[in-house]
Amino acid sequence: MSRKNWTSEKIFTRLLNNKTQKTFWDNVGELRKRPNNEVYNKAYKLAESEIEKEKIIGIYVLAQLGFDPRFQQDKTVDLYFKLLENEKSPKVISAILSSISHNNENINENQISKLIEYKNHSYSEVRFELTLALSCLEYNNAINTLIELSNDKDSDIRNWATFGLGRQLETDSESIRKALWNRINDIHFETKSEAIVGLASRKDEKVKDVIIQELENGDYGSLLFEAILTLNDQDFLPLLDKNLKIAKKDKEDIANGWVLALEETIDELKKITNAQQRTELKNKYL
Repeated sequence: MSRKNWTSEKIFTRLLNNKTQKTFWDNVGELRKRPNNEVYNKAYKLAESEIEKEKIIGIYVLAQLGFDPRFQQDKTVDLYFKLLENEKSPKVISAILSSISHNNENINENQISKLIEYKNHSYSEVRFELTLALSCLEYNNAINTLIELSNDKDSDIRNWATFGLGRQLETDSESIRKALWNRINDIHFETKSEAIVGLASRKDEKVKDVIIQELENGDYGSLLFEAILTLNDQDFLPLLDKNLKIAKKDKEDIANGWVLALEETIDELKKITNAQQRTELKNKYL
């Protein structure tokens, strides 16, 4: 029988009794599709349990129970912050922070202050989930904490913090740009790419030279292409054409696999440029 035909009680029983994590997210995911009082009350009760496994199950089920809006979201968020007051388990704290990241639209500055207490936590998983919990929050204390996390020793944390600063915030400031420039030579390629996109979205003219250098080195990817289209500069076309020719001749599947992306970027950049030129010409004679 398909999982979607199981009773909610049966799925909770499976979650509580399973010895492995093999079907954990499948079961949690199915419960999340059932935004009703039965599932909510059971998950809420588990989240308040003194048993770590039960608590984590309840926290994760509530995190995405229903969508737009979440089922009893305000009550759930209040529970998460109540649980944080005395929680010591890194696994439970990580689960709570992860779950807050899916429900952080309306959290306030006092709640953010509670979250940023975990910015120096010894467990990288906690700091990682904190990074997600602070994403998209246009508050100075959240932004400043993301800036700190963008310097974390863990590459995944740096990456997501840089993504949060560069692409998930509308705010533009000297401190944000400085944080992005600090990651422009990061040894982690995706983090460096996120920094480039973030600077391009803020129309930072100096990042153009960085993009040119990346193209000259053949170090490109989807994020770099996004930055190129954001800047909408024809100067990139010769280098894109050069990389396209190299990729077409390369017998390695990885390099050759970028042919379509390069072609699409070139075509899109030409379209954007041509449209801009037509607009400028039209305005000239108005």
